[in-house]
Amino acid sequence: MTREELNNEKQEKIIKEEKKEATKKIVKKTIKWLIIILIIGISFFSYTTYISSVKVKVREYRITDNKIPASFNGTKIIQLSDLHYGTTMFINNLSDIVNKVNVRNPDIVVFTGDLIDNNYKLSSNNREKIIKEFQKIKASLGKYAIMGDEDNDEFKTILNQAGFTILNNSYELIYNNDNNPILLVGLSSTKKNQNIENAYSYFKQEVYNSNIYTITILHEPDTVDDIIGTYPTDLFLAGHSNNGNIRIPFLKYSIFKVDGAKKYDQDFYQINNYKLYISSGLGTTNSSNIRLFCRPSINFFRLSNS
Repeated sequence: MTREELNNEKQEKIIKEEKKEATKKIVKKTIKWLIIILIIGISFFSYTTYISSVKVKVREYRITDNKIPASFNGTKIIQLSDLHYGTTMFINNLSDIVNKVNVRNPDIVVFTGDLIDNNYKLSSNNREKIIKEFQKIKASLGKYAIMGDEDNDEFKTILNQAGFTILNNSYELIYNNDNNPILLVGLSSTKKNQNIENAYSYFKQEVYNSNIYTITILHEPDTVDDIIGTYPTDLFLAGHSNNGNIRIPFLKYSIFKVDGAKKYDQDFYQINNYKLYISSGLGTTNSSNIRLFCRPSINFFRLSNS
């Protein structure tokens, strides 16, 4: 074999080795990126399925207004909303929610609609379990509820048996150790079922306190535009929007908006002198039953008159 042939053979070997090394590097990079994608996928699935959709957080707010009577200074209100039982919320989750409520010793508990998901067939056994869990909720000044757009007579049966007063386009004067009450107004969901005039009929009486501190519980937050400027309300507590279920981090923007919460779907709005708080809900309302950057929550309010 000539020297030139030997050189060519060596050159071919070198080229083959270089190709092998290049192929190894490509394979390593591919495996590395596949592992990264797999980890991201598993993390995303775990977060949306086991954390973001199930792990309930408590949002705490202080409500300060000099209209709040001194006897209600420090009063604790808990809002529950949009359980959508049968989506991501079941009896074990409900039991955990009830414990989270009771450990905070609320004075008033309000439920702002959508108890059972409309695609879920509730068995009589589960109905009794839900009633028992809601019966465990303790509230020294009362438990109140309004119906959501997916609620029916079963909602009334469950919450009535659990000791809730259902405010169906009506109001309740709540007293706390003296003669200065606050007014709680309840408005039914959907425009065809709403009777705003009847809900605020307290202000149609011959004698009423025009400066009474008023809280309105309603399901669909966009309804506030039909109330503001006509009927006095200091604090609105709404549900329905679930704050969009899927949100863009650091931006107040929801991917999915629903009728009745097209304009107002975030957690808080200051509208002139009115405060509107919207629960992110407890269950889910989309077909995939996931949440993203929008954990289910309990809203916890402390009233203060100074």
